[in-house]
Amino acid sequence: MKKSSFILVISLLAIAVMTYMLLSISTKKQEQVVLNANPVVKAEGIESKNEEWRDAYPRQYDSWKKTAQSDKIEDLVKKYPQLAILWAGYGFSKDYNAPRGHFYALQDNINTLRTGAPTGPDDGPMPTACWTCKSTDVPRVIAEEGENEYFTGKWARLGNQIVNPIGCADCHNTQTGELQLSRPYLTRALESAGWVMKDVSYQDMRSLACAQCHSEYYFKKTPYTDKEGNKQVANVVTFPWEKGFTAEAMEEYYNSYGFSDWTHALSRTPLIKAQHPGYEIFRTGIHFKRGLSCADCHMPYKQEGSVKFSDHNLQSPLNDVANSCLTCHRQSEAEFKAIVEEKLERKNQLNVIAMTNLGKAHLEAKKAWDEGATEAEMAPVLALLRSSQWFWDYSIASHGSFFHAPEETLRLLAVANDKAQQARNLLVGILAQHGVLNYEAPDFSTKEKAQELANVNLPKLVEEKLRFKRELLPQWDEEAVKAGRLNKEWKEGMSDTASYPQ
Repeated sequence: MKKSSFILVISLLAIAVMTYMLLSISTKKQEQVVLNANPVVKAEGIESKNEEWRDAYPRQYDSWKKTAQSDKIEDLVKKYPQLAILWAGYGFSKDYNAPRGHFYALQDNINTLRTGAPTGPDDGPMPTACWTCKSTDVPRVIAEEGENEYFTGKWARLGNQIVNPIGCADCHNTQTGELQLSRPYLTRALESAGWVMKDVSYQDMRSLACAQCHSEYYFKKTPYTDKEGNKQVANVVTFPWEKGFTAEAMEEYYNSYGFSDWTHALSRTPLIKAQHPGYEIFRTGIHFKRGLSCADCHMPYKQEGSVKFSDHNLQSPLNDVANSCLTCHRQSEAEFKAIVEEKLERKNQLNVIAMTNLGKAHLEAKKAWDEGATEAEMAPVLALLRSSQWFWDYSIASHGSFFHAPEETLRLLAVANDKAQQARNLLVGILAQHGVLNYEAPDFSTKEKAQELANVNLPKLVEEKLRFKRELLPQWDEEAVKAGRLNKEWKEGMSDTASYPQ
């Protein structure tokens, strides 16, 4: 080949490569422009149907759908029978499972025995507030009805309204796609704790979007006058942060109100049920102190071509150690998992000890009451039991607490166990004064034994729930589809599992 021909060929190849690169760069820039444009999902209002966000945010939507893979039911009352004793007289003694993927949040809320078996909009054991952290329809209904109106009435009243699971509109503005707080009660709680909302950073928002639901709360009875002039009382989700974010500060808050969620069916103790204080415990841990957000570990960034996006397959970081943990922790994946497993075993050992001592204390208190103990004798015991159970429940209710703040979790369990032991020591003396020596609490080593002691009629509860699922639940879906609030396609292939046979 002549030298001039060779040079021509090389030049043409170079031009072709450069042209391809320029086209590729141009295409990627155009793609980036589209991605940065924050497409409008809906011009006005809140789009609660997650599938309507798919065209605008395909990568985020597809990764969110993967939360459907986390579908295993783990019956924690079976695993830890002590729970049925600790929550005797409260809904959690009936049914309590480990959390599954966000895709199943609404289904689990419907399936749990805690929400009962209503036959119509005005009956059942739970208020509407029990929907609050389970669905993108919640901010929609609040926007349409008003917050107090949403929080009024029974859980079943909104069965045909709350039909889409946790998803896009819980954390993002429908018009701009930007992170936002869709639950007004979180803004109020932050302001009560001294926050200035205009100063909240984007990194803060990557945790606060989660804190809307993964926080401690109670239902505050709030009188108001509705649009027709009628006097009503709303059960408004409220975060107890006025005195601070620690377990001690919230205990002080509740005690100052004389608040209790229920009175224990065996020990007669007025108790506080910790919900899921993930955000509060996270604030005490090293990850928060190093400036990390919830999303950094639970929604790590992923790269697809030139596009960087946040993975919306929210899950335990241990399921994606390489992207979630090893970006900071300099160990092999096997070594890292081995270290975490060893630490968890130690925490679980302390948890079981605390639960067992608390369970025995409740049963020993029941025996003292049965033998004629007086309120004056029992007052210091009940105070210790109330505080002990609060610290224990607070330490484990968020499930991920030990990952968020291991030292704080262990401290809370130690305080809980110490107070349970103090209560038991007092009960030895009280029982002795009433002629009972060497009393041994009944055996609660299995779910069946524990629920029997707690007077949980499981067969009856299951039968009632199955009737509800046959009769009322299909009506809710039918009405929601007819009203355009639900596309049943997203439910296709969805496993309908629970901790009881169906």
